[in-house]
Amino acid sequence: VRAIPLPLIQIALGALIAWPQRGLHIAFDPELFLLLFIPPLLFADGWRIPKREFFALARPILLLAFGLVLITVLGLGYLIHWMIPAMPLTVAFALAAVVSPTDAVAVSAITRNLGMPHKTMHMLEGESLLNDASGLVAVKFAVAATLTGVFSWGDVAKDFTWMAVGGLGIGALLGWGFSTARDTITRRVGDVAATQMVLLLVLLPFAAYIVGEKIGVSGILAAVAAGIATNFADLDRSNFISERLQTEGTWSMVESAFNGAIFLLLGLQLPSILGATLVDAGHEWWKLVGYVVVISFALLLVRWVWITLGVHGALRRAHREGRMAEKPSHLLNLATTMAGIRGAVTLAAALSIPVHLRGGAPFPERDLLIFLATGVILFTLILAAITLPIILRRMPPHEDTETQHEERLARATACKAAIASLTLTEEEAQQHDEQWVAQYQEVVGRITQEYRNRIHLLDDSGVANSTENQRDTPEMVQERRMRYLREMELRLRCIQVERDTLYAERQAHRINDETLRAMVSELDMAEVALRKRLVVARRAAGLQPMGHGNSTH
Repeated sequence: VRAIPLPLIQIALGALIAWPQRGLHIAFDPELFLLLFIPPLLFADGWRIPKREFFALARPILLLAFGLVLITVLGLGYLIHWMIPAMPLTVAFALAAVVSPTDAVAVSAITRNLGMPHKTMHMLEGESLLNDASGLVAVKFAVAATLTGVFSWGDVAKDFTWMAVGGLGIGALLGWGFSTARDTITRRVGDVAATQMVLLLVLLPFAAYIVGEKIGVSGILAAVAAGIATNFADLDRSNFISERLQTEGTWSMVESAFNGAIFLLLGLQLPSILGATLVDAGHEWWKLVGYVVVISFALLLVRWVWITLGVHGALRRAHREGRMAEKPSHLLNLATTMAGIRGAVTLAAALSIPVHLRGGAPFPERDLLIFLATGVILFTLILAAITLPIILRRMPPHEDTETQHEERLARATACKAAIASLTLTEEEAQQHDEQWVAQYQEVVGRITQEYRNRIHLLDDSGVANSTENQRDTPEMVQERRMRYLREMELRLRCIQVERDTLYAERQAHRINDETLRAMVSELDMAEVALRKRLVVARRAAGLQPMGHGNSTH
């Protein structure tokens, strides 16, 4: 039995909370609402998305994120205005722009463990990242045209170019500036400033958004660019473990909390948005429901046509060139179409519509716009929750053997680099007595054997770990303590070498960001545990605990 997707549970929970007090409505100032929710979510998407896959699938992603948004805003805008003559054309364009961004988080929640091809999911994440920005910029232009009553395609093209290029530029500049300042500080004081750096990183998307909006460019694209630039800078920070662990935990919490808050907010407003609008419609409520169904199917139809005619060729080319493992098919096109779920960004955009025009008059059909956007979110969520599992089960089974092979090779490479680092030079041997050298060689032999076993396991040879018997006599207690201490220190060095090697593999584009993060997280947790064991070992041996700096030796 399939579990109910989390976004639907959050919406239902919000509705249940609001239902006892009919008309309960949590309202934000539109600009404050957009500032509060959108920048951190888009920054996190830009920071997390695998860059190698993003650039490898750049053409289909750009076609979906910009081409499809343009077609959707124009085609759906005219359809809405024709279907609802009372809604001005500029407001219809605003509604079309509001429902144009997709939500990859909701898609992931629905398709988890159903076998959605990894490269397709990466493409959907890239589309969601960019069409959030392009859709919200389109909303801004449509709202401005409604407020001023002036609309010029030439001015729109000029302003859009300036806003897009300027937003990307200022975001990248702020991301690079923050990363440079962070490197300067943390390389001097180490992980002592980790918590402060994580806090500043959380504030960075808000800073990028505000600065972008203040100078007249897209603050949304600035937040996206800042996230991407910060991720690239993180590739040179393999030693800062505490900061990395705190950053991963913080952003996971921020993403989960903000996405959940938006869907809960949608649920909280359902009784007032849907109830009030349907009551006002009276016996013609069915027309409003019909508008939602027509708009939703029109969105999916435009998406399917665009994917089939405009994106299918780019996907086939990516498959032939090895950048996409799965071969494009009608079922894959249909799954990509149904994955066009509307979610958090659509709600945020709808609620950001101004309440009044500049003269103080109410914004035309604002309540209807929010109702229709809310209906589209619910309709596409429920439809995808029903249809995507059926479609994916009918698709041929697909294993991401390329990524698995890359991970095995990277692990084996890191193990070999760690073994090579254990070699004791003559100069190092001369600095210690024979007993220390003997203990070192014994520990090296054991660690080397464990690494070789890991390499054999990665090659599917199934070699079992060897064990050795230890004599527990009082005379050997101190020697065993020192041997254990040497082992902990060498294991720590090997982990650090493994991590540096994995970062080098990523910088050489032999693995992607997802694989890097998963493998480095394992090593970070192992190092934290080892450092704690090392403190205990040094105390037992009568030695002072080691410092907590970032030295790799």
